[in-house]
Amino acid sequence: MKAQTGHIVFKGQFRYRNLSKSFEELLRAFLEETDQMPDEEDILQMFIRLNMMDITKNRKPEGYNRRGRMRLVFPLIEGRREMYVRADVKTTQVVRVTERLSKILKKAGVSHSIAYDQLKTLQES
Repeated sequence: MKAQTGHIVFKGQFRYRNLSKSFEELLRAFLEETDQMPDEEDILQMFIRLNMMDITKNRKPEGYNRRGRMRLVFPLIEGRREMYVRADVKTTQVVRVTERLSKILKKAGVSHSIAYDQLKTLQES
C-alpha cells in the first residue's frame, strides 16, 4: 500500500501531555525511518526539548516540520487531536513509518486509530 499521509488520530480523553513518556522515542523513530536523523546529538536534543516544552504544558507540539522528504505534523483541527506523517509523493514508507509510530504509542498506552490520505478531507472541514 502507498500513501502520501499517514494519520494517527488520538482517541478518548487524550491530552498532549499523554505523549510525554513516548515523544522522544516517537521522534527518534520517525527520524531514523526517514533518514533525517541530525548528524549531531545536540541538534536532536534541541528538537526534543522544543517539543517537550509544549507537551509538558499540554499544548500541541511542533513535531518535525522541517524541509525534507517527510514531515511529522501536529495540525490544528477543531475538536480532533492527531498527528500525521506526510511525504511529497505516495510511498510505502509513509505506511511503514505510521505503523512504527503506532506501535510506540500502543506500548505507551495512548489510544488512537490510523487512517491514510485524509489530508484533503481535513482541509475541507
